[in-house]
Amino acid sequence: MRCGSLSLRAGAGVQLTVYRDEGGFKTLQGEWDDLVQRSTFNTIFLTWEWQTTWWQTLGKGDLWLLAWRDPHGTLVGLAPLYLNIDGGQRTLSLVGCREVSDYLDLIIAAGCEAEVYDAFLAWLAGPDAPSWDVVDLCNLPETSQSYRQLVEEARGRGFAAETMQEDVCPIVPLPSSWDGYLAGLDKHQRHEVRRKMRRIGEEATPRWYIVGPEHDLRVEMDAFIELHQRSRREKGEFMDETMQRFFHDMAQVMHDEGWLFLAFMEVNGVKVASMLCFDYHNSILVYNSGYDPEAYSSLSPGIVLLARCMEYAIGQRRRAFDFLQGNEVYKYRFGGKDFRVMRAVITASTPAIHE
Repeated sequence: MRCGSLSLRAGAGVQLTVYRDEGGFKTLQGEWDDLVQRSTFNTIFLTWEWQTTWWQTLGKGDLWLLAWRDPHGTLVGLAPLYLNIDGGQRTLSLVGCREVSDYLDLIIAAGCEAEVYDAFLAWLAGPDAPSWDVVDLCNLPETSQSYRQLVEEARGRGFAAETMQEDVCPIVPLPSSWDGYLAGLDKHQRHEVRRKMRRIGEEATPRWYIVGPEHDLRVEMDAFIELHQRSRREKGEFMDETMQRFFHDMAQVMHDEGWLFLAFMEVNGVKVASMLCFDYHNSILVYNSGYDPEAYSSLSPGIVLLARCMEYAIGQRRRAFDFLQGNEVYKYRFGGKDFRVMRAVITASTPAIHE
């Protein structure tokens, strides 16, 4: 693979194959995750397992899987897209582009961005692409070149293109010890974490555990969903029947891959808090949570469970604790530092919009 050193004109060194149905996922399965690992941002949300589960449960519209190979036949770029028409606007979006996928992007081998971006824009401008009005690339990590280099090249080709910040993902770099982590917290927060972890054991009988092979995953996921729905009204509305099906299917797939980190806190034998995380690429990703706002709330079981999960992550030598999207205050109290999440929007035929 020599993308960065090809002497051919830009785009000439990669060859495009387009897959129009789910069979494309099956065809690309053996190469997909290897490309994710060769990209500049290896995230669980770009894996074949996540993308196929999302599409099978939440996908709608027409699937367009674009795959580029170098002259040696090595897969160097993927654009998993779907075309949806809403209010008359034809939008090409990334597979996963809904609130359940915290990081997304074109999947490109590091060093091949220029060739793949050029080929992608050529496809968008050519006769083989579907009729489209907008290309919406959501949830781009701040290290992505798609909201910078791709947008700049799109403008150079006469497309309108804009970028914006969508959200932040507070991330905690993890030290080598729990005491070292606590020492880095604000004095008041350090005191509160220790106090709450001590108090729950003095006033009740707590037990926290991570779901393992000895547990019935479907039963545990039902318990998580119930706690999630109880947490807040908007969480209850979010977790409709379709979303419940996605969570069950996704959890099973992640469990089978060894990536699921589902934890519960029990107080006096009652499940009162839960955290659904992923253990992927040497990091813990905090995907969602649930708690009973009425049961033992004075003992802060949710905060204690979070502290236990973080302590466990440090003990497992994980390098980071990623809270994923959202700027909730508790994430910063636990040491989170903002990592930006961006969006790039390319428009077919309107005047260019500059930042």
